[in-house]
Amino acid sequence: MPLSRAAFDQYMVPNYAPAAFVPVRGEGSRVWDQEGKEYIDFAGGIAVNSLGHCHPALVGALMAQANKLWHVSNVFTNEPALELAQKLVAATFADKVFFCNSGAEANEAALKLARRAAIERFGEQKHKVLSTLNSFHGRTFFTVTVGGQPKYSDGFGPKPTGIEYFEYNNLDALKALIDDDTACVIIEPIQGEGGVLPADAAFLQGVRDLCTQHNAFLIFDEVQTGMGRSGSLFAYQEYGVVPDILTSAKSLGGGFPIGAMLTTADIAKHLVAGTHGTTYGGNALACAVASAVLDVINTPETLAGVKAKHALFIEGIAAINAKYKVFSQVRGMGLLMGAVLAEQYKDRAKDILGLAAQNGLMVLMAGPNVVRFAPSLVIAEEEISIGLARFEAAIAQFVA
Repeated sequence: MPLSRAAFDQYMVPNYAPAAFVPVRGEGSRVWDQEGKEYIDFAGGIAVNSLGHCHPALVGALMAQANKLWHVSNVFTNEPALELAQKLVAATFADKVFFCNSGAEANEAALKLARRAAIERFGEQKHKVLSTLNSFHGRTFFTVTVGGQPKYSDGFGPKPTGIEYFEYNNLDALKALIDDDTACVIIEPIQGEGGVLPADAAFLQGVRDLCTQHNAFLIFDEVQTGMGRSGSLFAYQEYGVVPDILTSAKSLGGGFPIGAMLTTADIAKHLVAGTHGTTYGGNALACAVASAVLDVINTPETLAGVKAKHALFIEGIAAINAKYKVFSQVRGMGLLMGAVLAEQYKDRAKDILGLAAQNGLMVLMAGPNVVRFAPSLVIAEEEISIGLARFEAAIAQFVA
């Protein structure tokens, strides 16, 4: 007898509050629960399922590698890790890659590298980390403190020091903080958990210029925006602003846990043997799957498809909103979009998620006022159409 949702409350630590239904099977952008009910998936595992559920290329890569080699640790290297690193270097500004298991670990590595490199080059005083308010960079104690949302870091005792915050898209706010003791500035090209808020191009370029001026490393957290999500392989390419260090995870594995930190050879040399590590990072299974993900996403067809599907979502949500006047704006880039609730519906995004599920649609929140969409990059147009019809049914119930 399969365990029901009630088993979560009985056996699991209560740090999550999952939906009432339990998904058991997925194919493409459709999911079925224990009762056999079908859902269209506009959530994508929080921007993780970049190629939907059970994509044949990913299943094939996983099965092929599962019959060869799973894990040998970083005492040894392995062919899938080398192949994936080579592909990422070829496709980006980077010369070197560090593999780990999640976005938090990728950001932890990026921040440690930035501080270490800055201190080794300029002295112990150069350790300040600057981050944006309302940002999110992971749940390790360092990354959750760097993330500019105290609600996630409060209550755990003394926090890491040397971290300061400035307003997103406000270059003057950064100018007031950055100085020659700044080791790095970390920023999301599109704030994800903070409400799907894209950076202004002039702001990102200004951040780049200030970092160069003060010998501070620029870290782009592309955990949510990377791997085709913006319509380019990474959002920095969409903006034309190149960071010193870049982090990736989520869509990189298409559902298999993996993270990566990318940087230049000149910066990477500061992490000599023994200075940082991970037991599972660069795991052969994860890297084999991620390599297959990259092969599918990093093509003109897939990336152009992301932009075409963005237009379908924007048009569809606008048509729904013309009828019901629920959203004040829809923002985002590619297949990472946020519909911001109008003032009269403030703080009620969770209600929409529940109604969407009742109508056979999986969507997300990005804070209490934003309904977030992060579907598969290869979602079919028919599935977009069906999903938007179900979303309209949910909105009609919401305003009734």
